[in-house]
Amino acid sequence: MSARSSVISITVAAALSLAACDATPAVKTTTTTEGPAEPAQAAPLAPSGAPEPLTVADASEGDDGLQWAAAVVRVDEVPGENAKLFGTAGGDPAMNGLYTYIAFYLSPAEGWAVYRIGDFLDYTVLSSANGRVDLDVQESTMDEATGNIGDRHRKIIVQWTQAAEETAPTAVTVTPGQ
Repeated sequence: MSARSSVISITVAAALSLAACDATPAVKTTTTTEGPAEPAQAAPLAPSGAPEPLTVADASEGDDGLQWAAAVVRVDEVPGENAKLFGTAGGDPAMNGLYTYIAFYLSPAEGWAVYRIGDFLDYTVLSSANGRVDLDVQESTMDEATGNIGDRHRKIIVQWTQAAEETAPTAVTVTPGQ
């Protein structure tokens, strides 16, 4: 065997050995034709201390809003405003079920002023500006004659007039948009 072929053999053997010794676990990603691929996940963490048990939080601990808060399934900050949109899961998911709200932060003592926008399947924030957010809402429809459930998209403008910081808006309106 020549010196050159020995070097190649050793190089190939070393590369195969290093590949076999790679301790990084493979991360599974799936791709479907129905939607975007799931993002790759990081490798699981290794414990580095003793586990600490948790207990169920209940209303007797002074936070009776936990059940309601756990129903929040979506939150969208309204850029440039002291406001957020949020949705809670509820009702019949076959007929809407995303109770959608806009909330304005008042102060630590007063909390939030919350206004219900509607009951939708989903919403998309199209744009926002001072005192306004434009939404595309998807909602269930019921054909009363046939009983068939369908869905539609419609656009709405949520507008508000803010008198002063740390006060509730003087008016909040929902207007059909196009």
